[in-house]
Amino acid sequence: MATSREGEVIENWIAENLDGGRVVKQSQAGASSWSSAYVYRTQTGKKYFVKVSRNRDSGMFEGEALGLQALYDTNSMRIPKIYHFGSLSSVPEGKGQGKGSFIIMEYLDFGSSYSQADLGRALAEMHKAEPADETAKKGMFGFPIDNTIGGTSQPNGWMDNWVDFYRERRLNHQLKLSKEPNLQKLGKKLCDNLERFFQGIEVKPSVLHGDLWSGNISGVDGQPSIFDPAVYYGHSEADFGMSWCAGFRPAFYEAYHKVLPQQPGFADRKQLYLLYHYLNHYNLFGGGYYSSAESILRELTNKI
Repeated sequence: MATSREGEVIENWIAENLDGGRVVKQSQAGASSWSSAYVYRTQTGKKYFVKVSRNRDSGMFEGEALGLQALYDTNSMRIPKIYHFGSLSSVPEGKGQGKGSFIIMEYLDFGSSYSQADLGRALAEMHKAEPADETAKKGMFGFPIDNTIGGTSQPNGWMDNWVDFYRERRLNHQLKLSKEPNLQKLGKKLCDNLERFFQGIEVKPSVLHGDLWSGNISGVDGQPSIFDPAVYYGHSEADFGMSWCAGFRPAFYEAYHKVLPQQPGFADRKQLYLLYHYLNHYNLFGGGYYSSAESILRELTNKI
């Protein structure tokens, strides 16, 4: 459960700013190594989904809030509406001056079935939508603020070239964090020749979920829904980077590519996008993710 200090900040904001009345119950809805999730119920029966981090400032949830809003603005599938994010240091009378933050969003009743075809079609429509951000509309890749991919920092400074962005903001960032000379050596060879994998295609900024695996996908009233994003504007294919644990089936890809046809070189670029996430998982968890990242690096550098 959220502590009394945390609960006071959150309950006060809900009562003062939303139309559900006073909070009468909170229940835990899950946890990760960097945040805990709760459902807050008010006296009128309305529910709100709340996430709390006791060791991160509000920047973490600012990234999530802006990201969810960017997804929401595409009107492509069910995305939870964001109400507020803030710092737990806002407790009255000077209490709680350390780190700590929270985010309040729409409660969605996840768990209903949905079709893989509907998910593929909706994701393609999301990628096809015109960016809401004015900088992305001008053809730039990135996001207004840096955010996180799991517990890892994700730099999003704007760049006007996708290959440069993916090389510097994604691959080189993770390779540096790895501190592994072998991965870095292979990574340098790959990054020095990255343009090879994008010949003959045009890449436009699409709003990306950024961390699209099965744990961040569910159904609401028979419709697909995605959440817990690591959003930025990038190449649409990059959202397949977590497909190794997303459960995408043939019907998903068939429906997706009816909206956005598959481009030449897709198979090799999919490996490029898997690599970013395998590197991130190695940096977060170690273990067997090293061999997965190394295998992809060797496979791709052998094609150069």
